[in-house]
Amino acid sequence: MRLTIVGGGGFRVPRIYRTLLAPDPDPLVDDVVLFDPDPGRLGVIRSVLGQIPAQCVRRPTLTTTTVLEEALEGSDFVFAAVRVGGLEGRVRDERVALDRGILGQETTGPGGIAFGLRTIPAMVRLAERVRELSPRAYLVNFTNPAGMITEALLPVLGDRVIGVCDTPEGLTRRLASALELDVGAVTVDYVGLNHLGWVRRVVAAGEDRLPSLLDDQRRLARLEEASLFGGDWLRAMGWIPNEYLYYYYRAREAVRAIAAQAATRGTFLLHQQAAFYAAAARDPSRALELWERAQDERRALYMAEARPGRPRTSPAEGGNGYERAALRVVRALSGREPATLVVNVRNRGALPGLPASAVVEVPARLDATGVEPWPAAPLDLHQLGLMQQVKAVERWTIEAAITGSRTAALRAFSLHPLVDSVQVGRELLDGYVAAIPEVARVLGSAPGP
Repeated sequence: MRLTIVGGGGFRVPRIYRTLLAPDPDPLVDDVVLFDPDPGRLGVIRSVLGQIPAQCVRRPTLTTTTVLEEALEGSDFVFAAVRVGGLEGRVRDERVALDRGILGQETTGPGGIAFGLRTIPAMVRLAERVRELSPRAYLVNFTNPAGMITEALLPVLGDRVIGVCDTPEGLTRRLASALELDVGAVTVDYVGLNHLGWVRRVVAAGEDRLPSLLDDQRRLARLEEASLFGGDWLRAMGWIPNEYLYYYYRAREAVRAIAAQAATRGTFLLHQQAAFYAAAARDPSRALELWERAQDERRALYMAEARPGRPRTSPAEGGNGYERAALRVVRALSGREPATLVVNVRNRGALPGLPASAVVEVPARLDATGVEPWPAAPLDLHQLGLMQQVKAVERWTIEAAITGSRTAALRAFSLHPLVDSVQVGRELLDGYVAAIPEVARVLGSAPGP
């Protein structure tokens, strides 16, 4: 099997490759192809990968290229993790919003809209090349905002595009740990959109264990989400929200905390990754050591604004969260190990109240025949209402990115639940056009609303 990674010079690629090298008597992937337009970054990542010890029976061949057509042709699966505008764009995503007193975050709120506007056209072009060169391949999308990007690609690839995020799997693992159960022994009722979801039941041996967890302060205190939201709020809701709902339920606190930091997350990553790539290029023999050091620091400071002055309650994932989920998707769709996984897929009526064509993040059955989302129990009005609002924003963002419509972009910025003023929405639109060249190219030729 041939796996192509678009964005192959990216910092997280070693996590995927390390998962491929785990013990496996019958390795799934024979050939790995890394594509990236930056040959320097490709060279550094190749040095890192070459130093990762293999535990599988045979190491997959590794090829790097700066020619997209060479990378895509003959692929069975394409992983896409790209960042249009680089980390410089992420810094501007954060700052334009923060300068107006609004959440500055790369996937949630105005920053996610700006990220989507500049990313969707490039991802649509990639999907078109996948369809031309490898029509039977699945595109597994990691590119953020993952749900929005996946939905934008449906007209090109149909059900051969699937979005993957490690947030639901990480939450499931933390819940199992808090309940002192093996993760394989629990099934979660998870509903939502990407970075906007809730666990409503945690079933083990036919019993919903969530009520007992919420009532057990000792066990609940072990759960990272209890430290983020407060155990009293979790009990008031009766569900466990994924960590990104911190930005909705504690929006004011999040804005204050981010604004008070010496640097935003994007600024930290911009400087850290520049230092890593430069150091590894100077001394390729230490590439893996340098990468692991940067990875540990990056993980320790994840969502630091939500936990000022304190470490994570739960230990961070061991460096194989979203990539472990992605490889399970590959194994399932190839027919090797059919599975039920939480992925971003076409709704098809699984969540009543949202369009059948909308991409949602729900448990789905994956096997050699494709993907089928499981129907969900009726949604709480709060969950449905918030999802409908955010889905409308996602669809206006997609429309603006595809057509260049400033009117659609203005709707997206102004009507997001975290933006409380149409005037601020106008300022955000103008601010992102002025600050980010890639957004200006998408919207610059369109008439004003």
